[in-house]
Amino acid sequence: MRLRRESTPELVDQAGSVVPRGAASVHDSARRLAPSCARAEPRPRVMASGRGLLSPAERQHSWPWADGSGDTTPEAVQHRLRRARWDPEAVREELRTDIVKPLADPNAVLVIDATGLLTTGRPSAGVARQDSGTAGPVDHGQMGVFLGDARPLGHALRDRERALPTAWTQDRDRCRRAGLPEDRGLATMPQRAQPRLARAVTAGVPAPGVTGERVDDAERRWRRGLEAQPQADVLAVSGQAYVWLGWRHGR
Repeated sequence: MRLRRESTPELVDQAGSVVPRGAASVHDSARRLAPSCARAEPRPRVMASGRGLLSPAERQHSWPWADGSGDTTPEAVQHRLRRARWDPEAVREELRTDIVKPLADPNAVLVIDATGLLTTGRPSAGVARQDSGTAGPVDHGQMGVFLGDARPLGHALRDRERALPTAWTQDRDRCRRAGLPEDRGLATMPQRAQPRLARAVTAGVPAPGVTGERVDDAERRWRRGLEAQPQADVLAVSGQAYVWLGWRHGR
């Protein structure tokens, strides 16, 4: 659906229907994200997902998204998420403008976070019993590194990278069945986080600071890599880490 700007603050679609202010941004985003889908059929579901994520519904999943689109089943929405061909990297780059422009502020901070997503089932990419940090020491789940963008007017997710345990990297057939790239191998959390941060810096994201929880802080190269960035950095460290306080060396 193509939208045209009228003299009024609202948007009007080609059928002459007025699109409310809140929905207008969803329509505009869906229009710009449409080329990331290889086929035209999943594109209306992009708009449905956007409306669903912005709705006041307590639980966000494919059923209420389908209801909002007039579908009797969530199969079309699930097809877009699971089987339809679309380019997530192109979506990430296009949505950068949706984050930077409305939240523009000279005191923005990039936030690095390594966290676990609780899930079960062997087919789920990267799932294994591992330290998730979400539900205690060890549980079934997936691990990932996320780069957020925090500003006084709000915060948003900017980038992400899934981490794979050795149970997956040593089983290439399992990786292929899950649709993982052939070159996806074992890497530490800092090795996953560093390219995300470098990509944001290269893109010219206005953020003078970087912070985050502990991301394998025992690896000194990770902290040195942060210090080499142009932004100031504050990263949590383990209570067992040794630091210099004046002329004294202690924990």
